[in-house]
Amino acid sequence: MKVLVATRRTQGRRTNDFHWCIEGELVRIGEVCRKDREDPDGRCRCGRGFGGLNSHKSTTTAMIADTPLSYDDYVEAIRSSLQQQGWDPCENCAAEEAEDLLALVADWPVGSIIERRLDEVVVRSLPVE
Repeated sequence: MKVLVATRRTQGRRTNDFHWCIEGELVRIGEVCRKDREDPDGRCRCGRGFGGLNSHKSTTTAMIADTPLSYDDYVEAIRSSLQQQGWDPCENCAAEEAEDLLALVADWPVGSIIERRLDEVVVRSLPVE
């Protein structure tokens, strides 16, 4: 299954890049706070980051990886991360988020590095063939 994982690759391409996640951990796209809602380069950084499901830290770069995870395990990883962070861990919410993330990466090749600018997620770098 193709999913998003944290990566250091291409870090530094933007001067405000950061990587505080565990390399290779599953990531999600979190909500944007009021401060950063209009500016992905805001001080909070949430408008340009991907959140690590294990570390609960963030990174500005994510990679599309092919993993042996089952769909149910992926949903559970999202659900349990939300619960650990104090969010509503409802399984339907986690399943909906999993579906959105899977759809997001479906058409991009494994190894692609992506970045986020508020609601826009774009490829920063394609894999070398």
